[in-house]
Amino acid sequence: MAALITARIESLDREGRGVAHVEGKAMFVEGALPGETVDFTVTRDRHRFAVGRVHRIAGESSARTTPRCPHFGVCGGCSLQHMEFASQVASKQRVLEDTLAHLGNVRPQTMLAPIYGPQWEYRHRARLSVRFVARKGGSLVGFHERSSSFVADMRSCEVLPAHVSALISPLRELVDGLSIQRRLPQIEVSVGDRATVLVFRILEPLGAADEEALRQFALRHAVQVWLQPKGPESAALFYPPDAPALDYTLAEFGVSVQFLPTDFTQVNHAVNTVLVKRALQLLAPAEGERIADFFCGLGNFTLPIARCGARVEGFEGSQGLVTRARANAERNGLAATFTVANLYEPERIPPLEPYAKLLIDPPRDGALELVKRIGEREGPRCVVYVSCDPATLARDAGIFVHAKGFELVAAGIANMFPHTSHVESIALFRR
Repeated sequence: MAALITARIESLDREGRGVAHVEGKAMFVEGALPGETVDFTVTRDRHRFAVGRVHRIAGESSARTTPRCPHFGVCGGCSLQHMEFASQVASKQRVLEDTLAHLGNVRPQTMLAPIYGPQWEYRHRARLSVRFVARKGGSLVGFHERSSSFVADMRSCEVLPAHVSALISPLRELVDGLSIQRRLPQIEVSVGDRATVLVFRILEPLGAADEEALRQFALRHAVQVWLQPKGPESAALFYPPDAPALDYTLAEFGVSVQFLPTDFTQVNHAVNTVLVKRALQLLAPAEGERIADFFCGLGNFTLPIARCGARVEGFEGSQGLVTRARANAERNGLAATFTVANLYEPERIPPLEPYAKLLIDPPRDGALELVKRIGEREGPRCVVYVSCDPATLARDAGIFVHAKGFELVAAGIANMFPHTSHVESIALFRR
């Protein structure tokens, strides 16, 4: 057995691993929590840091709890089930504060109360990998194992809705009976208010018997089956032919958002509802006020802003999302406009001076080019920034505060992915 190293855990890193220092070298220890003294073995050693795994804990943290899922520790879907829920939220808030301070050299005037919702059965979107493994006796359907390309041998999932978790074993049996068993690499799950969709990624055409098996599966489990032979845009409904559209509701704003199963939507509908409400409270859109929503997607924030009476314009890089956002505005009787724009190309970014306020909700890369285009004195005086990566938020926050004359008025986290280290956050900038 590899030599054991003993260390006291100081904090958690952005991947949910315990952080310690041994002879000045950073150690990232899977399965360890702050305050614990642990014995661990090194699984990966580099010049400036090492990664290890807990072997023994000498004095457990008061935040430690028993993981609910029997697959925790093997499945890579969750990394923090061994940490009590409230402590997870507090840890993510500290990650946000520390990242803003260390990478952006900024501190919010106010830390907002964390946004959180149900900790189990919250995940309404998931990409399940499929792989035939002879030594396991057939096909595996689930998330990848932790730090591995192997598919976890799982029969349930505590963060998926119960009716989706219950489909894992039937899906394994279904795939085992298909002629393209080894040519079906993934099944994407998308759950709306009225429907559950399974998108089968197929690398070869289905045979007649395969098609009948999928029809029977859809009927038996009350799901829609879609087929995706190529990229996401090729996904199409297979059965049943009269299936209802996927949608979710933002009841407080009287808005219903329809989407395709391969469209980007937030995985956690309950937290998204509160996040939209928080964003609108911070933005405070006024009647007739001109507001831009960048990286607007299907209109998750744009449509509620329009409902408040503001003149809102959404900008998004995907033509498909813009087309569906326009349809959502029309379906909800709202006067919002949507434009296709690659917001990572400076020449594609519209002039920002006409807008009183901005809402920005970028992917993990952040919104560097957009933030750089904001004038130092002219243009928007209020920006609400929704982020899925504290590092790029901190980078962009540094530009807002140190180069554009804004103050970071408030910031806080939204626990969009309980039991994972993912940190979603929201920030208010004003000048």
